[in-house]
Amino acid sequence: MIEDDFILTSSGKMEDIETMKRERPKMAIVDPNTLAVLGLKQILQNVMPIMTVETFSTFQAFEEAGPGSFYHYFVAQVIVLENRRFFSQCIHKTIVLTITKDPNAQLSGFHSFCINVPEDELVKAILKIEQYGHSGGRNLPELPQVLKNKILSNREIEVLSLIVQGLINKEIAEKLNISLTTVITHRKNIMYKLGMRSVSALTIYAVMHGYIDINKI
Repeated sequence: MIEDDFILTSSGKMEDIETMKRERPKMAIVDPNTLAVLGLKQILQNVMPIMTVETFSTFQAFEEAGPGSFYHYFVAQVIVLENRRFFSQCIHKTIVLTITKDPNAQLSGFHSFCINVPEDELVKAILKIEQYGHSGGRNLPELPQVLKNKILSNREIEVLSLIVQGLINKEIAEKLNISLTTVITHRKNIMYKLGMRSVSALTIYAVMHGYIDINKI
């Protein structure tokens, strides 16, 4: 079996990824900021519903939980700096949480994104990680069938893709050559069927189901 089929566990042993697949895959958030952690956890669970997200306020608590059991770590920059040797050895699994977009303030070699941004920007950043890091679900279990089922009509999917691209109702009506009233009806039906009211939630759904390219939003 090739090296990519294994991960390094906290005990220093190589563990078969297939073994991890038998359990619900996990991500870790390591950050002392409780409010930031709660918000990020909710978004991660929406973006990747098959994942379990565990949170830790200290590196010690994270280490005791067994870092090798997590697919990715979302870690506050201060904690990465204090434990740089550890995270440098897991650089491809570590995503550094920063409070600034200034590239000069980011850690060289690490993937970073700023959490001090509006929700829609944070959602897009996480979606890009999911799309590029696990395109096609590589190394991840399949979504449950209930999450893969087609819920929306073809026209509703068209309207949804335009909503998440930022078009207003009037622009959607003109683009699809339908009435404004029809657009509003479709929009209400989409939100009702999906149980989602925010554009951020609709964006996650559209990208995860392949209805829109992440680069178009």
